[in-house]
Amino acid sequence: MHNWSGHHTFTAARIHHPTTITELQRIVAAATHCKVLGSAHSFNDMADTAADLIVLDQLTMAPVLDDVAGTVTVAGGMRYGELAYFLADTQWALHNMASLPHISIAGTIATATHGSGVRHGNLATAVVGLEFVLADGSLLQVSRASHGADFAGMVVHLGALGVITRVTLQLVPRFDIRQDLYLGLDFATAMANFDAIMSASYSVSLFTAWQGDTIDQIWRKSLPAEIGDVPDTWYGATCATSAMHPIASVNADPCTTQMGVVGPWHLRLPHFKLEFTPSNGEELQTEYFVDRRDAVAALQALKSIQHLIAPILHISEIRTIAADDLWLSMHYQRDSVALHFTWKKMWPQVKEVLPYIESALAPFAPRAHWGKLFVLPATQIQAAYPRMADFGRLQRQFDPNAKFANAYLARCGFEYRR
Repeated sequence: MHNWSGHHTFTAARIHHPTTITELQRIVAAATHCKVLGSAHSFNDMADTAADLIVLDQLTMAPVLDDVAGTVTVAGGMRYGELAYFLADTQWALHNMASLPHISIAGTIATATHGSGVRHGNLATAVVGLEFVLADGSLLQVSRASHGADFAGMVVHLGALGVITRVTLQLVPRFDIRQDLYLGLDFATAMANFDAIMSASYSVSLFTAWQGDTIDQIWRKSLPAEIGDVPDTWYGATCATSAMHPIASVNADPCTTQMGVVGPWHLRLPHFKLEFTPSNGEELQTEYFVDRRDAVAALQALKSIQHLIAPILHISEIRTIAADDLWLSMHYQRDSVALHFTWKKMWPQVKEVLPYIESALAPFAPRAHWGKLFVLPATQIQAAYPRMADFGRLQRQFDPNAKFANAYLARCGFEYRR
């Protein structure tokens, strides 16, 4: 069994697809070690184990909407796109969406996967309740009301506390978005106007292949009231006259509707449509996050090594995410800029380049996306997360025998000290 990109082969001795929570509880209780897999969109071994691998694709439930509280409760293995289509017939929406609607809700929040917008937190910030199967097979329901400050340590949990069976998400009133693209933004102009550009719309993405002195594309996802008439040029970039894929040479059919056509939130916030496979998986991904105040300096540092990046890169995306209070979130207590790399499927070459990128970003205390490729040492990871020791306390409390431990967690510096 492989992950989505085919880069990682899972080593589990047994793979389970439970169809009921009771069955899941029996599997977890009987296992010596186990991990859980969502949509397999991680690019490393964080979900791997040599023992029992649990896949949540068959553990389903109908979403439960609470109009009074403005929440929805869903199965952990449900995909965001499926939830979005359910909510489309209601008065409610999610505050944010990742670029891919194909990813599972439990896996997304466990890794603080994010979406975009200077005013918007990552997708895990919408979580108001969780249900776990713990290492002994028991069920635990958690919320801020029941677990107080510790709740902020349990949402982004890297699969280290238990198996998420149900998630309750806070919703926002339904809204519409339009998507407009601009091409050919001068890099120096982008740096001089970075904050203004990134805060101009509900969500803004910059795409660059790190070649020359140009940001290739700007994707503006705007509330209708934010944008008005679309100018032919914006900061010197030219308004696109046809739909575009982030990689200009690729057909744009899998992409959500552009050209300023107003539509519902769930058909505009993701970059890609649920009904399309956005890629054949022939790619690898890396992503680092720095304080938004350091964005320009960090991007200039990357530009200085673009000659190393460009030959093995499909495309790079630059986004913003608001700060949050979730202990293991990449955006913990700081507004962030995401520096994303979609690589060609050339792992030996990518592995050689990652230390150069991490060295260039080192002055800005980078945090790596937990589910993507990085080579940061454990000491640097530990230094980047001031509540990591507190998370260790939760591990000892909920998984005293390290049933959910694996090589990935050890490599990242998570230790089970009794």
